[in-house]
Amino acid sequence: MIAKNSKGIALLAMVAILLAVSGCGGGVRVGELRTESETVELGGATSVRVEIEMAAGDLDVSGGAAKLLEADFTYNVAELKPIVDFSGSTLSVRTPPDVRVGADSLLDLQDYRYKWDLRFNDDVPMEMQVGFGAGSTNLRLGTLSLTRLNVAGGAGAVTLDLTGDWQNDLEATIEGGLGKRTLILPANVGVRVKVEVGVGGVDAPGLTKEGEYYVNDAYGQSDVTLYIQVEGGVGGTELIVRE
Repeated sequence: MIAKNSKGIALLAMVAILLAVSGCGGGVRVGELRTESETVELGGATSVRVEIEMAAGDLDVSGGAAKLLEADFTYNVAELKPIVDFSGSTLSVRTPPDVRVGADSLLDLQDYRYKWDLRFNDDVPMEMQVGFGAGSTNLRLGTLSLTRLNVAGGAGAVTLDLTGDWQNDLEATIEGGLGKRTLILPANVGVRVKVEVGVGGVDAPGLTKEGEYYVNDAYGQSDVTLYIQVEGGVGGTELIVRE
């Protein structure tokens, strides 16, 4: 069962963060569009904790990498060059901590671009924490050897695809956020979802409501179970079951 976390980010706090802008020289400017690639070797690590912290932009996370991480970063604000660090067993990918681009500043930035495409190794046991600001987030994580997941959202649509051939249980929490949350769930692996959102309904075709949980037909029958909790936030939650 998922350990109980706080009820997500309070709405006023989220708005304040998204509207905050701090940086060098009083602001940032759009420059030349660039795409840079970076890889991280697994080395001798037998398990990894991944921490992803992204400012406003588009985030795409998936598996299929031969190395621990294979990443492509596209951006046109030089101060937002991502920082990648692998120390001990923790891999962090983050926006520079002294630069924050909020929703209000984007209104003044023409042709702003910030996109991360992160691909991780499928075989190494992994815990993952994802935090993001404004923008779209697409997480296709069903091929990873993931055991624990925490997603803390800002503003924008979030799609979490967990379809795949799971070999271990997963404990996942999706917290806060302004925007629709779409969870794509496997039909052949037991799934139990609890949804406690601030504002917004739940659409769960293909799942059965048992008390406070939504479960699929494989729940209680398969050797592996995905335990998922959706907490806080504003916007609808859609639960989709796929083979």
